[in-house]
Amino acid sequence: MSVDGYLEAFRSQGRIVVVGASLAGLRAAEALRDEGFTGTLTMIGDEPHEPYDRPPLSKQVLLGKVPPDHTALPRRRLVDAEWRLGVAATGLDLAAKRVQLSDGDSVEYDRLLITTGVRARPWPRELEAELDGVFVLRTRDDATRLHHRLKAGPRGVLVIGAGFTGSEIASACRERGLSVTVAERGAAPLVGALGGVVGEVAAELQRSHGVDLRCGVQVTGLEGDAAGRVRTAHFSDGAAVEAEVVVVALGATRNTEWLADSGLGAGPRGIACDAGCRAFDVRGIVTDDVFVAGDVARSPHPLFGYQFLSLEHWGNAVAQAEIAAHNMVSVSADRRPHLWMPSFWSAQFGVNIKSVGVPPMADQIIVTQGSLAEHRFTAAYGHQGRIIAAVTFDQAKWLDFYESEIERAAPFPPEFPTVDRRPEGMQPVPAGFPDPSLPSHGPTVTLSGHSPTDRRITFTPRRA
Repeated sequence: MSVDGYLEAFRSQGRIVVVGASLAGLRAAEALRDEGFTGTLTMIGDEPHEPYDRPPLSKQVLLGKVPPDHTALPRRRLVDAEWRLGVAATGLDLAAKRVQLSDGDSVEYDRLLITTGVRARPWPRELEAELDGVFVLRTRDDATRLHHRLKAGPRGVLVIGAGFTGSEIASACRERGLSVTVAERGAAPLVGALGGVVGEVAAELQRSHGVDLRCGVQVTGLEGDAAGRVRTAHFSDGAAVEAEVVVVALGATRNTEWLADSGLGAGPRGIACDAGCRAFDVRGIVTDDVFVAGDVARSPHPLFGYQFLSLEHWGNAVAQAEIAAHNMVSVSADRRPHLWMPSFWSAQFGVNIKSVGVPPMADQIIVTQGSLAEHRFTAAYGHQGRIIAAVTFDQAKWLDFYESEIERAAPFPPEFPTVDRRPEGMQPVPAGFPDPSLPSHGPTVTLSGHSPTDRRITFTPRRA
């Protein structure tokens, strides 16, 4: 059978399985149908819910502005699919083209798309994590439980970790009028994602809104009462804080454990894939029937030295899913690369924070518009003499311009005069990113080397 004949038969009679009933999974399923795939489509998800939107969970849902069950993702079209919800994938047999499920069943496929995303990193001490009042926030059910507890008006809230999620939770608590302490092991909030210069602005923002922000410390233990309810947190500097609610916001873990013996190039950093979203196996050979998209993917990007990028960005999940779907049902000559520009946004303490590019790659930063002191500015990041990222606080109108500068590898520092540049931003300064070998929960985009078979990741905890 010719390639065209095989593809035509596959489009009408083939079996596609999507593991991960997520934003990326749903958008891929819709795109597959839009691309003319009329074969069997199976959607597998470990949660009992159909795909929903996660960004509102740490914002509108915690504030009671949106009910948790009103976060379902809008459908672009009807998706004729078999939904296997509330059942997790537990294994993958590449040779047999079969996905094993937690209920003992298995599903065969002709082509597979993995969109399993990430999960919240739990508190490492299991007995302490099980105390009543200790929460993580990743799923809709997590948001439901935490919303009800915050609505009850706890006397004190402790947020462990000041990355984007932790900072947004702290913001929601203050908007509710709750007393909140934030413990951050780094030098400042958002330091892993945006560096120390911007992190200091984030710290000022939190403290000016009444957050008891404590940086450079680790929580060494959580203590409960006789009824098993959390009451006290102990810090590495010897301090203790009373709290009826503790939210653990220590970043995310990619959902790849179920692929441990599959032969795919999957590990703690994600699943390595090429620019066409095809997964690599452990020998570094690209597959042609297993594709990856969304937060769990790790793919190379020419603008950033062809290093593999792991992105936890909403827009990336959508764009990559659509590329993966197109390539799954297309001949090689018609396939497209996924070269989406990393971008991210957050709303906290009344400020909209947006970024483009890969800030953690930078070694320098320059404020090009506005003022750090006023918490309203634009800053460009530089690496080896070129602009590789930008961030704005309430100045998002400049981001399209800086995206184009990144794409053309514009020189750093910028050669042009800019509007509203203050004396404080006239010269580049060190960006202030922490040592990448130390644990970090701040970045939403991570550079992870050039090898698709690298499954290692090493964290060296800081000693108290």
